[in-house]
Amino acid sequence: KLVFTTSLILGTTITISSNHWIMAWAGLEINTLAAIPLISKSHHPRAIEAATKYFLVQAAASALVLFSSMTNAWHTGQWDITQLTHPASCLILTSAISIKLGLVPFHFWFPEVLQGSSLMTGLLLSTAMKFPPITLLFMTSQSQNHTLLTTMAIMSVALGGWMGLNQTQTRKILAFSSISHLGWMAIILTYNPKLTLLNFYLYTLITATVFLILNSMKALKLSTLMTSWTKIPSLSSILLLTLLSLAGLPPLTGFLPKWLIIQELTKQEMATAAVIMSLLSLLGLFFYLRLAYCATITLPPHTTNHMKSWHVNKPTNTLIAVLTTLSIVLLPISPMITT
Repeated sequence: KLVFTTSLILGTTITISSNHWIMAWAGLEINTLAAIPLISKSHHPRAIEAATKYFLVQAAASALVLFSSMTNAWHTGQWDITQLTHPASCLILTSAISIKLGLVPFHFWFPEVLQGSSLMTGLLLSTAMKFPPITLLFMTSQSQNHTLLTTMAIMSVALGGWMGLNQTQTRKILAFSSISHLGWMAIILTYNPKLTLLNFYLYTLITATVFLILNSMKALKLSTLMTSWTKIPSLSSILLLTLLSLAGLPPLTGFLPKWLIIQELTKQEMATAAVIMSLLSLLGLFFYLRLAYCATITLPPHTTNHMKSWHVNKPTNTLIAVLTTLSIVLLPISPMITT
């Protein structure tokens, strides 16, 4: 585990600090290879399948990254990441990074891979593994295609909302939530790339909290979540607030990026896109509320097939406490960010 975690950190660092396309590509490859053993370590057939899917998808995306940078170098003689100017290269790169991130229409692998891996690996896949591709998008944001990114973003938010509605597996719900958040990041990228990064950081913070809480409850399904109130009552109420923050409700942290993005879109005279995105994120709100409802408000009938869990008096993880606090009360710092 130590080796793989070190490789993950190394790969990410190489990608985010490189200027040369080959270095960035090498970093992405190291990342992919380090993640595969982490996904398949449980030796369950689902985990092996998830690792295989992950490998094939990421290998295809890396090949496309290499192809786009080589095409660009062939036409312009530039290997510098920020100097991506050839239109075909830009198009291929946008598709490649969308495949890596799991933006619609390249999203099919992500829920499946998340469902096959454990909650902690899922946390890695939906936060740390998204960081290098997002930094590449950030560095090439000047040369990206507005129309393509806007279309993909609106489709991602719509699909992330629709597909998450009838899921009963917590990991799949979080996967679709991740897809719709990526839509919010993609739509603002060409206008204000810093907002994309801000959105990513806050999303990482809140998702990490949700994953850690579900991990300490051992809740993989909604039915397990329903009986978890007997086990750790305090965590259930914390989970409610964190999920509402992830949905982007006003007094909580998750509202900040959505608010800034809608403001920026309106400035760029894309009010229609902003309205569509806001309405589509209501779908997301619905399934977060379903999760929250299962965790805190339902008392399941006594004929449940689940054994009631014992109340555990072990202290909650300090990390969860810190992350929860941050993911609930960071909204007042918004003036510092907006100036």
